[in-house]
Amino acid sequence: MQDKTRCVTRVPVSVEGFDSLTVPLYRASTIRYPDARSFMSRFERGADDYIYGLYGTPTHRYLEKKITELEGGARTLLAPSGQAAITCSILGVVETGDRVLIPDAVYGPVRDFAEHELVALGIETVFYDPCDLQALEKELETKTRLVWVESPGSVTMEMQDVPAIVRMAHAKGSLVGCDNTWASPLNFKPLEHGADIVVEALSKHFGGHSDLLMGSITVRDEQLGLDLKAVLGRLGIGTSPDDCVLVARGIDTLAVRLAHSAAGALKIAKWLQEQPLIEAVLHPELPGFSGHELWRRDFSGAAGVFSFTLHPEAMVHIPPALDALELISIGASWGGTKSLIAPVDVKSLRTAKPWTGAEFILRLSVGMEAADDLVADLDRFLGVVRKNVSSNGEAEAMDHEVPEAAK
Repeated sequence: MQDKTRCVTRVPVSVEGFDSLTVPLYRASTIRYPDARSFMSRFERGADDYIYGLYGTPTHRYLEKKITELEGGARTLLAPSGQAAITCSILGVVETGDRVLIPDAVYGPVRDFAEHELVALGIETVFYDPCDLQALEKELETKTRLVWVESPGSVTMEMQDVPAIVRMAHAKGSLVGCDNTWASPLNFKPLEHGADIVVEALSKHFGGHSDLLMGSITVRDEQLGLDLKAVLGRLGIGTSPDDCVLVARGIDTLAVRLAHSAAGALKIAKWLQEQPLIEAVLHPELPGFSGHELWRRDFSGAAGVFSFTLHPEAMVHIPPALDALELISIGASWGGTKSLIAPVDVKSLRTAKPWTGAEFILRLSVGMEAADDLVADLDRFLGVVRKNVSSNGEAEAMDHEVPEAAK
């Protein structure tokens, strides 16, 4: 055998006695078959067997099984992002002529998907008030294939009564899918409350370090899982085993990170409530929040993500004041080790019910920093707002001052 051939020929290495404490990384596009017969019958293999890299390696199987275990489901599928997990879940169960109900507080890109791709496919989408069960029940009088829920709602944090929605939907023969990214299965298990599909944006809490994109789809029914697995395969949806290893590593510290960020967020939320410039703090764990009782009934914990608004006279001063932040970065996403803040215009994202709240909502994701340091950073931000509001008030007073000659 020539050396150039030896370069590409695999040599046998024993793995006997090797049991890694971490998840081994298996990269592959092509799977080698021992003989022609096994290759020709490869599509007869089981759902968890190996056919081609697109359909998973042992690294993928570990992550799928770990998430299935945490969610309390029958099967988990992986997608290249949280958004892909949501859209593939929906596309996998609907067809032309079907009807889908989506909460008005849904993650913005999902609304965009519904208004464009679902419409183009002839699938009717109705956005419903996430807190109005009577209105939702009326919508279910018209045959509906899928009810989507997201609790708490994106940015505005509305809590939905998931068990009640499941009972109503199932009574009418509708499936229920839930975006559970805020809580993670450590704090809420939608499948145990009757949901058929639960989606997680693994890019956030699970990955935990703001350096990957991935999503998961976990189902309560094995057949539904097999059907969705086939859909993802036909669409060519795959994920990198390298990212799977990073998510698996993130799961090891998920409970610790989630508890730390949640505790810091609650401390910061309570501090914000005491600040004169703050109009509202939107956090399910706060007793005065409208969805607090639902959170306390169904959830075992909270996350480090919540929102707040400032009084109207301070709104115009928010953008320049954000530049005064030194620890908290301005950016989308959340669930990482570093804190983030994002100003969001909610009004354009509401259709079921007109938005009458603040022009901008500030969503804060608390990371692994000390809460006191983050409070000091937010105080720096509010200090700039206070200064600008005060200066603006003085300027208005000067404009209205009556000149001495006119007295």
